[in-house]
Amino acid sequence: MEISFKTASLPKSGIAVLSVYKGGALGALGRQLDKDLGGALTRALKAKNFKGGAGKVMEVLAPAGAGLDRVVVAGLGDPRKVTAVSVEDAAANAFASLSTGLGRDATFLFERVAGVKLGANELAVHAAFGATLRSYKFDKYKTKKLPKNGKTGKKDKEGTALTFGCASKPTADRLWARLSAVADGVFLARDLVNEPANHLHPEEFARRCKALSKLGVKVQVLGEEQMRKLGMGALLGVGQGSEFESQLAIMQWTGDTDSAGKPASDPLAFIGKGLCFDAGGISIKPAGGMEDMKGDMGGAAAVTGLMHTLAKRNARVNVVGVVALSENMLGTGAQRPGDVVTSMSGQTIAVLNTDAEGRLVLSDAMWYTQQKFKPRFMVDLATLTGAIIIGLGHEHAGLFTNSDELAKGLTAAGEAVDEAVWRLPLNDAYDKLIDSKIADMQNIGGRGAGSITAAQFLQRFTNGVPWAHLDIAGMAWRPSPKPTVHSWGTGYGVKLLDRFISDGYEKRGRAPARKTAKKMAKKTAKRKAPKRKAAKKAAKRRR
Repeated sequence: MEISFKTASLPKSGIAVLSVYKGGALGALGRQLDKDLGGALTRALKAKNFKGGAGKVMEVLAPAGAGLDRVVVAGLGDPRKVTAVSVEDAAANAFASLSTGLGRDATFLFERVAGVKLGANELAVHAAFGATLRSYKFDKYKTKKLPKNGKTGKKDKEGTALTFGCASKPTADRLWARLSAVADGVFLARDLVNEPANHLHPEEFARRCKALSKLGVKVQVLGEEQMRKLGMGALLGVGQGSEFESQLAIMQWTGDTDSAGKPASDPLAFIGKGLCFDAGGISIKPAGGMEDMKGDMGGAAAVTGLMHTLAKRNARVNVVGVVALSENMLGTGAQRPGDVVTSMSGQTIAVLNTDAEGRLVLSDAMWYTQQKFKPRFMVDLATLTGAIIIGLGHEHAGLFTNSDELAKGLTAAGEAVDEAVWRLPLNDAYDKLIDSKIADMQNIGGRGAGSITAAQFLQRFTNGVPWAHLDIAGMAWRPSPKPTVHSWGTGYGVKLLDRFISDGYEKRGRAPARKTAKKMAKKTAKRKAPKRKAAKKAAKRRR
């Protein structure tokens, strides 16, 4: 699909997509087109009782005298309530209507009226963003229907061209360069989640991470032998039953450098759970719905998509993305309920349920990250618990954190881009539920508060670093569509984290955000990673 911008004007052919506000209010160009059509547009709006409700769409086919195939009107609702997200949703719904009827090429004219806070260029680029997100398809494994000669053909390719009217093409192009990079990252994350597990195993996922090196991302992949030398018994234990080796992929983007080209600040760290398939291990999952467990690497997909976005838009920030890649299968070497493993931190874990494996792979990945990179903070993303879906459904990710600053930033970013989070508690009472009689801790805490005890488990591997955990089990894939998400895999987390970084930590002269980041960095710099013996003593004190 081709996206372009030009100074807003009425098209002479193709499809015109016009914005309509509450009460059927048209912008200046919409009114001009209605005049050219002898009031046909206004009459159509009244005949169909179209009042411009947010997200609503109406079509007028081949209006006489306009030279157009169709006019599509997209409702934006109350001008005072228009946001970037509502514009994206309206454009997505309008784009969906283009696939039916005559013609595909369209000119979007989302006009600014009194009360709308977004500028004309912002309206244009967010409309382009919404249409682009709606255009996503995962059909790489579909083939064209067999023709009469019985030979398999190739898939049809759409040649849709969309033009968006704006106030200034150079400004719109600049704004779009950033948003198109986000869309690319979302698409990458969606692709990874949608891939079948027989095509995307841990080694293949690691290879796709390596492909980011073409964008300037430094990528290193640790295999099982390297992880064994580092003492990553928790991560390695999960993959024992799989024919594929577990992997740890480390991606570094260095966009904040000094005059000598060296990093000018400590990195921000994002860690993703990457279970390319989760059968539950010996604590096997029920057969119904198990096919969805190809998406149990949604956290790793989000981190990989984020790294792609940051590199594509040349973000002025230093970020490390670490993804723990494994398969939880039932081979002869699979770990058993009751096994005790030793994590990289030196803390021991009694594995009471092999299906509570995500926290195991993350524990070693988090410890490695804070020891190796001394980040300003860590944020992990994981399709970690079914309990979070019971509590929050498919509308919010669960947020757990030891930092009010991170909570504030992530919540605000989520609200801005329609990837919402909801903070849940952490405290000593919950932490005691994962104490073990035979090890430093156990990997489950009982039926109650399952998402919270999982987060408490992860907190034991933060080593005092500011940290946030996002349980995205209800968000990485959707059972029902949204205007900009008609894919099973949503790509959740890429928009959220990109906005979180951009608003709070990327260098662009925002003093309050930089002050917060420096404060956190100073706090992090004072700490020292304890040796394994110290970690063991700390675990004993908790018991």
